[in-house]
Amino acid sequence: MRFLSLCLLVALVACQSTKKSNMEETEALPSAAGDAQAVHRLIDAWHAAAAAVDADAYLGALSADAVFMGTDPEERWDKPAFTQYVRHYFDDEKRGWTYVPSRRQVIFSPDGRIAWFDERLENTGYGVLRGTGVVRLEGKEWRIAHYSMTFAIPNAQAKAVVQLLRGAESHAPEPPAPSQSGQ
Repeated sequence: MRFLSLCLLVALVACQSTKKSNMEETEALPSAAGDAQAVHRLIDAWHAAAAAVDADAYLGALSADAVFMGTDPEERWDKPAFTQYVRHYFDDEKRGWTYVPSRRQVIFSPDGRIAWFDERLENTGYGVLRGTGVVRLEGKEWRIAHYSMTFAIPNAQAKAVVQLLRGAESHAPEPPAPSQSGQ
């Protein structure tokens, strides 16, 4: 009987919480499947904008406080610094980059306003890479708030790559002090 009462109480609370008050406007969120499709479209369009050398579309997909983590250990770009980097390549040099996603997973926060994703990327020069990121629903638009790109190194080759990197580190000049905010 206690279990039945608890179930009834939960159902009643759930019904009450879905009612819309006259005093507040709530924004209806799309279903989880709809959100996933919107996130996939955002990230696919972002990659396509890079390949098409479309700086406005590429940068427009990022939130105002976005961070891009590149493959180099020194690459942690806030949006203003990343904008300069992108504009240099897209506007000045007229070249972008092409990463083709072949697999992506998307997971949503309980309120459906934040999603985490990881993707496998293919690039003709770098081979297989991994991208991970966080997207956030801002109003009715999804924006990329954080993106990190890493090289995908098979475990069987990891020790050789580490040795190569250690050798490069011992011969590398001292890196300049970071200029991007937030470092």
